Amino acid sequence: MDQTRNPAKKNPIKRVARGVGQAKRTLTRFIKKPAHAPGTSPGTLVPAPEKKSAKSRITLIAYDQDHYLKKEIDTIEEALPLKDSPTVTWINIDGLHDIALIESVGRQFGIHPLTQEDIVNIGQRPKAEDFDDYIYIVFKMLSYRDGTDQIESEQVSLILGSNFLISFQEAPGDVMAPVRERIEKGKGRIRKAGCDYLAYALIDAVVDHYFLVLEAFGEKIEDLEAELLSDPTPNSLQRLYAMKRDVIFFRKQVWPIRELLNRLVKEESPLIDKSVDVFISDVYDHTIQIIDTIESFRDLMAGLLDIYLSTISNRMNAIMKMLTIMATIFIPLSFIAGIYGMNFEYMPELKWHWAYPALWVIFISIFLGMLAWFKSKKWL
Repeated sequence: MDQTRNPAKKNPIKRVARGVGQAKRTLTRFIKKPAHAPGTSPGTLVPAPEKKSAKSRITLIAYDQDHYLKKEIDTIEEALPLKDSPTVTWINIDGLHDIALIESVGRQFGIHPLTQEDIVNIGQRPKAEDFDDYIYIVFKMLSYRDGTDQIESEQVSLILGSNFLISFQEAPGDVMAPVRERIEKGKGRIRKAGCDYLAYALIDAVVDHYFLVLEAFGEKIEDLEAELLSDPTPNSLQRLYAMKRDVIFFRKQVWPIRELLNRLVKEESPLIDKSVDVFISDVYDHTIQIIDTIESFRDLMAGLLDIYLSTISNRMNAIMKMLTIMATIFIPLSFIAGIYGMNFEYMPELKWHWAYPALWVIFISIFLGMLAWFKSKKWL
């Protein structure tokens, strides 16, 4: 057969390739390939992919108990006068594709080339590294956006110094607005504390947002559970597996934060005051609670798969039971009809005037009798 006339059999290799392509797109969130080519020397910076802004944005916030300053700057050099000042200096950089800017920050603040490489490589595992002069902290900011039905991840890096904190984000927009508001309005103890407390506050804001993601995800699970119990479809199964992948992805991003926070508490560093340890321990407890919830979701996902299979099996059993009952009812009817459908010449009932009506009475009586018997056995 000419393959050009049969689209269904046109290119089976292309169909397989499309399936492999979809699987690769699914796994890209789980497997991050290195940003640089194999064999590249350590510390080589490769631009991160642009997300929302074509130009990196630098926001400078400086404060102490009595003063507050916030402004956007064009170059990192504008923040140098505040580097050694007694005030707390927070420099936030949105956008990781400007390699010249990252290198300039590294030179001015003494950031190791390997740390700079980790900053621009957005596939980092959450961790904390102590470089004596600063502590490098990297973690994931997660969000569950309506309409996408997926958990989106953005890498956040912190450089914690003695009196400065530099944060790096992939794109503008984050969950740290409450921290900025507290700084601006002088709420709480943040204006009285140092950069270590500011680092804690940023991590705490991100971890607290995980609870909102969990809440949205939990609602999705409840909706899917109701759908699986009432009217499961093949699309329901696809949604179930997509949600299972999201749970695995969520767990992969959150689990290392427990180790990160534990290290910040246990390792003695002059950059983190002992008074801040109790706050970091509180975030640690929240992280444990989130991980426990994620594990519960994993169990629920396994239960939902069992519900789907059970519902489909019960539906199939109901269909097979109905078909079996119908077939059982027609067995005696077919037997009688088969007898009188034989082409024998001498059959006495064929000459009887009421034979046809009598046969229908027998058919109906057998049908109603078998229905009554099935009802008595609770098979219907």
